[in-house]
Amino acid sequence: MKGTYITDITRIPYFQSLKKSEQESLLQVTERFPFRASRHYLSLIDWNNPNDPLKRIIFPDPGELSMIGSRDPSQEQNYTVQHGLQHKYPQTSLFLLSDECGGICRFCFRKRLFMDCQRQTVRDYTPALGYIRDHTEVTDVLLSGGDPLILSTPHLRKVINELKSIDHVGIIRIGTKMLAYNPGRITGDPDFISLINESSKENKKIYIMAHFNHPAEISPESIQAIGMLQQAGAIIVNQTPVIDGVNNNPAIMAQLFKKLSFQGISPYYVFQCRPTIGNQIYTVPVEKSYQIMHTAFKQCSGLAKRARFIMSHSTGKVEVVGMNNHNIFMRYHQAADPEDYDKFMISHSNPQARWFDDYEPFTPGTGPIREWLFEYDPAAYREVATY
Repeated sequence: MKGTYITDITRIPYFQSLKKSEQESLLQVTERFPFRASRHYLSLIDWNNPNDPLKRIIFPDPGELSMIGSRDPSQEQNYTVQHGLQHKYPQTSLFLLSDECGGICRFCFRKRLFMDCQRQTVRDYTPALGYIRDHTEVTDVLLSGGDPLILSTPHLRKVINELKSIDHVGIIRIGTKMLAYNPGRITGDPDFISLINESSKENKKIYIMAHFNHPAEISPESIQAIGMLQQAGAIIVNQTPVIDGVNNNPAIMAQLFKKLSFQGISPYYVFQCRPTIGNQIYTVPVEKSYQIMHTAFKQCSGLAKRARFIMSHSTGKVEVVGMNNHNIFMRYHQAADPEDYDKFMISHSNPQARWFDDYEPFTPGTGPIREWLFEYDPAAYREVATY
């Protein structure tokens, strides 16, 4: 819809109210990492609040100019099997359909899609669809990007119908933040609702992988869109990273979990913010992120605390499963190498760690673990414990 999205930050009244030096600093940021926002989302921001969490999500920050981090922290390039198609875990393929979104999150882990001239998304779907047909282990296909819902419904219908025709594909996931950024994309398009209804049947399901990062994003318009999708047969789950200045507070995280569950949305993953270039100012130390999530859980019913805390590392989804006074415990929830699947790892606590690579995990069963498992003086334990 024309006029729905704004890509010129100088058109934002808040920007116009800033000092010239502040404007120049922000323009330096947007030269490197573009700005994009929907009118709906901008209307939810309290511009008089310097700490408004939604402004933090969408509005540039000079701290992004730090070049610390990687353009591809999860090494997605290593798992690209066709142009725009990734296959990292046996059951799931990831289809990059678009390099545009309803808004550009400042902490996006695929900033390279908005920075590069060379397109990494798909225009000719034939090779990727052929790969999926040939790999019968693939039961789930995740449509991602960018945001697939930036595409027209006829465009999406073509892709989804092709995937529906593949017998071994039982789940089609749509990764989207449109429920927050532009719910009108859903409520204003009956053809899209019809597509969901046609595509989510007894033996084929459409999952909407929503991205609500803060409870204030769940607007009345969002709730209307959620209800329409659910009535059409879609299953909606939510995933969010822990973001400094947005949800790095147990009370806010608990409010998010509860508000999602009240709408029938299952909290699915809580991610550690990936160390993408420009993202350091948004990251929270791993152990603090874990504590935030589990402190939030204390305020929630069981249905609201089903999320797992995950680092999407190049080697797989590393789940943090526990901590004590000086250890952190992790396992592979998913693994690129099948030999790593379900591997249990222990490391010394590192309160400054912001990514899996900041730890030196020890795998039980490969040697003595006396110094890893006990909260009292490790030297007091004289035997060797093995798994």
